[in-house]
Amino acid sequence: MPAADDGENVIRLNSAQEALMRHFLGWQCRIRQHAMRKDGGRPSPGMCPSVEFSDEGSARVEIVILISQKDTADTTAKFRHMARKTHDPKERLEGVVKELSAAYFQYPDEFSDVMTALFAPASTAAGRLVETGRCVLHFSQYSQKYSIPCRVDLLAEADPVWQATFWHNSLFNPNIPGGAQVLAFTPDWAEAQADPPAA
Repeated sequence: MPAADDGENVIRLNSAQEALMRHFLGWQCRIRQHAMRKDGGRPSPGMCPSVEFSDEGSARVEIVILISQKDTADTTAKFRHMARKTHDPKERLEGVVKELSAAYFQYPDEFSDVMTALFAPASTAAGRLVETGRCVLHFSQYSQKYSIPCRVDLLAEADPVWQATFWHNSLFNPNIPGGAQVLAFTPDWAEAQADPPAA
């Protein structure tokens, strides 16, 4: 996945934007590794941003977002195999937590900055996000905060990133309904902010 756009129209980041993106991905990898090693894989606050909709006056909602490696093929195949290997939710959870507690989050540069979230088929929030096509994700954990404007896209089931998101989530939640939607959030790093700022 590209850094800030898809297809041939890749937006080139300047040094400050690149530093902010790397700062954010490093932070995400650290808090996710901690969640796997210390909290049994339960999502921490920094993995559950508050969504500010682009239409004024709308109440914010919290969603659980996922970061994926740039090359999703191997990890998707591994997660699919783990999900199909057993129908025992406990075994699935233990297996994925063990996998993600090891070296998975050790190398932030291997991750795309395009984030995803899985929604129920009739999700009102997903419908609004797709309709407006824009939002701001507000992240906060410990003493670090980020506000990241994003373009929102509905992914097709055949999309490799849809597959990566679905199979990852299925290991934590074996009851994902048919017709689940996956949205992609592509950051606008030129307008994003960090507090404290990226070094």
